Amino acid sequence: MNIAVFGANGGTGRLIVRQATEAGHTVTAVTRHPETFPIAHERLQVLAGDVNDLSDVERAIDGAEAVISTLGVPYSRKPITIYSRGTGNIVGAMRSHGIRRLLCVSSSATDPATRYHDTGGGFLFERVLKPIITTTIGKQTYADMLRMERLVMASGLDWTIARPSGLFETDAVTAYETAEGFLPRQYTSRADLADALLRASVDADGRWVGKTMAVGTVDPQPRVLDLMRTEAFQRG
Repeated sequence: MNIAVFGANGGTGRLIVRQATEAGHTVTAVTRHPETFPIAHERLQVLAGDVNDLSDVERAIDGAEAVISTLGVPYSRKPITIYSRGTGNIVGAMRSHGIRRLLCVSSSATDPATRYHDTGGGFLFERVLKPIITTTIGKQTYADMLRMERLVMASGLDWTIARPSGLFETDAVTAYETAEGFLPRQYTSRADLADALLRASVDADGRWVGKTMAVGTVDPQPRVLDLMRTEAFQRG
């Protein structure tokens, strides 16, 4: 399959690119800084592009069979538009090119209906840290992610929205779970998220088309302080 990846130079994006090329797929990795992209492969094209520029997006997805967006920016108290504006350009370009399969990364904290469901993190995490993050430093992020989700759901494309929990790093794909909508899991390995997105993108039976896919890592589990550093400064 020919896959275009936006946000390719972020932590999750790099893992998707690596996993996809190792699995035999052809990949276009879209990044504003191709000179810093650390992966080289005969089936990989690294393309300079800005998701805020519609012409760049159209050029990047030309010939793609699936598009995966792992766009991400650090938390900020200033208004954030990268998720909704960038994904809006992706949706528009896909429509004009006749490409239907879209997968994008959101968060388990995006949907107000499930944001405060208990993930088993204990009183401090569930009742103190999570509300503080979602209503202060993460408020603008989750507001724009929600705009992105609504845009994708109304796009008419064959979409899947991945909702990981607190992102952290593992050396390889681990045992993880997926479920529609919500999982009572506190953390998600980036490697697991990348694997789930890649599997969903090539799934012939369309199990995840038109659905939100919660992804949660069973084991190992990071420390809460490590999670907060990752979430606050490395959203990609």
